[in-house]
Parts: sequence; structure tokens; C-alpha cells
Amino acid sequence: MLPMNWVRDLHVLLAYLTVIGFVMRSVWAFSGSPWLQRKPVKILPHVIDTLLLACGLALVFNLGYSLTSGWLAAKLLALLAYIGFGVMTLRAGDVTWRLVGFGGAICSVGYIFLVALNRHPWPF
Repeated sequence: MLPMNWVRDLHVLLAYLTVIGFVMRSVWAFSGSPWLQRKPVKILPHVIDTLLLACGLALVFNLGYSLTSGWLAAKLLALLAYIGFGVMTLRAGDVTWRLVGFGGAICSVGYIFLVALNRHPWPF
């Protein structure tokens, strides 16, 4: 079993990778690039996100937190918003809705990062 600081570091690395991947796929979606349809581009985000969630759950349970504690519940709700906005960004046909989705996704992930750093649901 990996030490918890390794799991935390992997979790942080995967969080950055998932955001970088989302931004890349968003650029491709806005430009109509065929890269968005490649098999690795469709599979890799799911692998990264699954590992990210697994590391997060390992940290929660090994450090004795509850998923219903304020800051973790806030992160989970923001994660659902990020997923919804991400789907809107990558699948909407209208550029306006894609922009709304992209802005919402970036705001959601920014909030998730701030909550993670401050461990408080109101991180500002």
C-alpha cells in the first residue's frame, strides 16, 4: 500500500492532469478538431478521473474524514457541477452554450481547488 503522502501527491497530479485535459478537449471542441474523436482522447480522461476519485476516496477514509463534512460535501457538489458544465462544453452544438459550459466548468474546478486548499466550503 502506498503511503498517504504519495496518494495525496498523486491525487493533486491527477487533478491538474484532468483540468489540462479538459481545457485541451475544449479547445478541440471549439475548433471542430478531429482530435476530439480519437480513441485515446475519449478513453484517457475516464482513466484519469477514475484514479483521481479513487485517490480522493482513499484519502478521505484513511484520514478519517466524512464525505458529509462541510468542505468535502462542497467539493462533491462542485464536482457534479464541473461534470455537468464539462458535458455542456464538449457536447453542446451552439458556441454560446459551449462558452457558458466552459466558464462554469473552470469556475467549478477553481472552487474545488480553493476548497481543497482551505478545507472550508467558503474558501474566499
